[in-house]
Amino acid sequence: MLPGAVLLDETLRAIESARGIDPTEWQISSAKFLDGVRPGDNLVLEHDALGAGLIRFAIHAGNRKVASGTLSTAPQDY
Repeated sequence: MLPGAVLLDETLRAIESARGIDPTEWQISSAKFLDGVRPGDNLVLEHDALGAGLIRFAIHAGNRKVASGTLSTAPQDY
């Protein structure tokens, strides 16, 4: 089984790379782990910008959704 923390870390790296975002400017707003990831599972990541500083993501293994969540822009410290 793939630990949820590893799945989430790899998801964030993939979204950062694909969208060219700075990870220090984003935070995880929500994350749900819906099913386990097993050895040999082929994972597919989908992500959409919702506007207003939100990115929604979903991870599928075949027909199963294994995780989903949202990222939001982090509050700025002034």
